[in-house]
Amino acid sequence: MNVTDRTLLLAATVGALLLVVLAAVFGSGGDTTDSPTTYSSGSGGAKAIYLTLRAAHYPIVRWERSPRDLPADANATLILAEPIGAAGTNERAAVKDFLERGGRVIATGVSGASFLPNRRVMPDPIAGMTWSREMARSPSLAARAAPEITLAPQAYWQDEAAVMPLYGDRDDRDALRVVQFKVGRGEALWWASATPLTNAGITEPGNLAFVLASLGDPKRAILWDEYFQGHRPPSATSVFGLPSTWATLPLFLGAAALLLTYSRRSGPIVVPAGESRLSPLEFVRTLGSLYQKAGAASVAVDIAYQRFRYGVGRRFGIAGADSSDALAGAVGAAAGLDAPALADLFRRCESAREDPHLGPAEALSLTQSLHDYAARLDLFRR
Repeated sequence: MNVTDRTLLLAATVGALLLVVLAAVFGSGGDTTDSPTTYSSGSGGAKAIYLTLRAAHYPIVRWERSPRDLPADANATLILAEPIGAAGTNERAAVKDFLERGGRVIATGVSGASFLPNRRVMPDPIAGMTWSREMARSPSLAARAAPEITLAPQAYWQDEAAVMPLYGDRDDRDALRVVQFKVGRGEALWWASATPLTNAGITEPGNLAFVLASLGDPKRAILWDEYFQGHRPPSATSVFGLPSTWATLPLFLGAAALLLTYSRRSGPIVVPAGESRLSPLEFVRTLGSLYQKAGAASVAVDIAYQRFRYGVGRRFGIAGADSSDALAGAVGAAAGLDAPALADLFRRCESAREDPHLGPAEALSLTQSLHDYAARLDLFRR
């Protein structure tokens, strides 16, 4: 390895180590995204309420598995805080089964409503751009604890026929922001947004009391969905998406560059094979073109016939000077061929090789016949 290669490799290694250090330093501050995940300390995250409930000895856990894996014991509350993406058929059926067995579900936003069996939600993006105070509509534990709450009204419930309206807009009686309804032995709550659960929203008047009242029994298990927030157990197919994998990737690339450089410099020197200017097929085409221009079809037949006689004499020990009939009889007896037909071919070849006006079609027919007999007799083994 020369000085230039060594310097280049050293620079690449130092750069890779620097990238790893920077990733470790700047990536250690935690998640600060604005999605309502318990891992985020940003204003839109939900780490504060998660730590608060844990400090208050609520049995809360992060649920990083599919709703299809919900526990058989439905004495729990599942929180679907604005999950990323809509629910599939299997997930929706699993949530419905969980509710019918006595479970409790708190779903927020339009995406959270897609997990509920009863969903009559319309998005309201203009109103949801700002927070607003929502007033209680019906007597309930939540209304008794918090007569008013603050949230971003990003959606509203259309039909209150089969639900209990808990909170709604001050000015619009039809704009329901929080509803509650029964599903089998369980109960579902829908919120227009996850604002009361967020780090910024939990500090608003009434929001913490509203959240605690919505959770109900403090001894009831709380499953905070993180599966649809992107926090899932790593698998063999997703290991390449981990930050640690991409952080160590430069080290692997540097090692591969070192190995390739060393092997290339230290390996045996092999002279590349020279490429022939004329392939065998090009030679055949060139020779055929010469015969065609010269009108020498008889020469081609003569060459093929002489080669055939030489092969027969070598294969069967027959003297090459014998007559065509004698040669055909000997070959027919030795190989079990039709001697008269073979003798006729030999006579035609002897006549054609002395014919200067022999046509290409006749010459081709004779040489093909000789080739067929040569293949049957296995005269020219490779």
